[in-house]
This record gives sequence, C-alpha cells and structure tokens, in this order.
Amino acid sequence: MGQDNSRNGNERIEVLVPMRWGDMDAYGHINNVQIVRMLEEARIGAFGPPKGAGLPGIEPKVSLFNAVPDGTMALVVDHKIRYVRTLEYRNVPAVVQVWIGSVKGASFDIHYLIQDPVTGEDCVKASSHLAFVDEATGRVQRLTPEQKDRMAPYRH
Repeated sequence: MGQDNSRNGNERIEVLVPMRWGDMDAYGHINNVQIVRMLEEARIGAFGPPKGAGLPGIEPKVSLFNAVPDGTMALVVDHKIRYVRTLEYRNVPAVVQVWIGSVKGASFDIHYLIQDPVTGEDCVKASSHLAFVDEATGRVQRLTPEQKDRMAPYRH
C-alpha cells in the first residue's frame, strides 16, 4: 500500500478506489462530481475514517482522522481539482496516490493523483485543504506534535 514514489524519499500512499457503473457520465467518463467522491474514499483509505463513523474495518496506512480526541471534526476547507485527461470507466479500481503537502499550525493539505488503472496515465491532480475543528465551539484547533509526526513520512 505505501510506496516510495518521489525523488526526495517521502512516501506516497497508494489506494485502490472502485469505479462504479453509475459514476459514468453520458460520454463514458467518470463524472466530475464522482471524482470528488473518489478523492474522499482515497483520503479515508489512507488516513482513516472520522472517529465514530461506523464499525472498524481495514486499518488505514496512517491513523489520522480516527485518532483525534472526542468532539474533534476533520473538515475540508477547500478542494482544488485539475482534470488532466478523462478517466474512462473501467471495471477495475482506479489507482490513487495520496500524500501530505503543506502543514501549517492549524491546517494541512492532502494531495492526490488519480491514474487510469489500465493505461497508468495521470487523469486527475487534486488537493484538499483540511483543518481540525472543535465540534462544540466551531473553533479551529492547532495540530498537535503527534499529528504532525504521523504526517511527516508522507509529506512532500
């Protein structure tokens, strides 16, 4: 699952995300709205589901979202998506590489590369800006040293 795919030695997490028949648009491509769903599935596969979301399943590569204190939410602040080429529907999962980008005092970026599982071509380059928020107050929480340490091997 974790592979070293970068020149500087930082690791990327590889997640296989299924493409569903209903994800296609009229042209046979994966619809842009479904790409956001695929990013979410890759993010959860790499860094864990939010705490309290369903029963335990396969352990993520890095326990980040499921290792926060009670009452803490991991919220997406912003998405940026660049469609490099169309992602054709395939009856096999897409390959999504995931890694950490910028880490600030109270927020961080997750980057994604979605590749066609048949041709290996890059199809989507994206990033999500996230922050941890106190559920009761709505205030952004600073990242802890432990959270930063968990992200460090996957930071580019």
